[in-house]
Amino acid sequence: MTDAPAIAVRQLHKSYGDFEALCGIDLEVSTGEVFGLLGPNGAGKTTTVEILEGLRHRTGGRVSVLGLDPATQSKEIKGRIGVCLQATNLPDKMRVREAMNLFAAFYERHSDKDQILKRLQLWDKKDAFYRSLSGGQKQRVALALALLNDPALLFLDEPTTGLDPQVRHEIHGVIQELKENQRTILITTHYIEEAERLCDRVAIIDAGNIIELGTPREIQQRVLGQTLVEISTNDPIPVDQMPEKLRNEKHATRDGGRTLSMQTDLPAATIVELVKWVDQSGLKLVDIHLKRPTLEDVFIELTGKRLRE
Repeated sequence: MTDAPAIAVRQLHKSYGDFEALCGIDLEVSTGEVFGLLGPNGAGKTTTVEILEGLRHRTGGRVSVLGLDPATQSKEIKGRIGVCLQATNLPDKMRVREAMNLFAAFYERHSDKDQILKRLQLWDKKDAFYRSLSGGQKQRVALALALLNDPALLFLDEPTTGLDPQVRHEIHGVIQELKENQRTILITTHYIEEAERLCDRVAIIDAGNIIELGTPREIQQRVLGQTLVEISTNDPIPVDQMPEKLRNEKHATRDGGRTLSMQTDLPAATIVELVKWVDQSGLKLVDIHLKRPTLEDVFIELTGKRLRE
């Protein structure tokens, strides 16, 4: 990564009448970084991305994309970025190769069209009508179109929404390849596991504010640093008889009292104490489970919602 950020945003505001969609957000995306923007519907993700792409004017703040201001230099920016939308619709009877040639004509910079089609496993479909393609193939075509101008910065807006797991896995492979080639990517997604797998850093946005920013692991540690230890027994667990050192940890039961969940900073020691106590209580240990907090857990803790709400 170079020192100059690919994206720099300072106190970005966007208002629609009395409604403030963006309330002064700050963020930077480093060159060569895969950056995820996460948030529930209506949080401000699309507004932010469209301002960065030069498609929407901001109300206030400073924005730099590849060293350019999208409000005044949108034409220059559009020649250097690639955009893959959640839904791309082409004429039913347009062939894949025709779409590639048409979109390539919009740019001064060009990548090898045949190489892109082969890389995205579309070579055999180059003469197929758009209407004959599957949903996954159409999304790969959208990604191919976004790569035509050899973009320095790639925007991927919900690139795998609605795709089956196999196709999503294929798209992830392409993004990983772009990542290995030091391509700068900003991705919005409704799939937490996608962000954890692909992104170097993420920003969680809610109600027009960035409420957390960092690597997935950093955010997990800051918000929910404790580990969850869960045990199941054959009979209800007498939590009122727990040793004091265990009782002081945050805990809860379910399954009629046969499953105990406990949050702890010392998972190894807690497991040892729990197993010892269960044995002394004459219960049979049926299962034991250790779980680190996920980005989904963090998201729910911060916003009170699941990402796809």
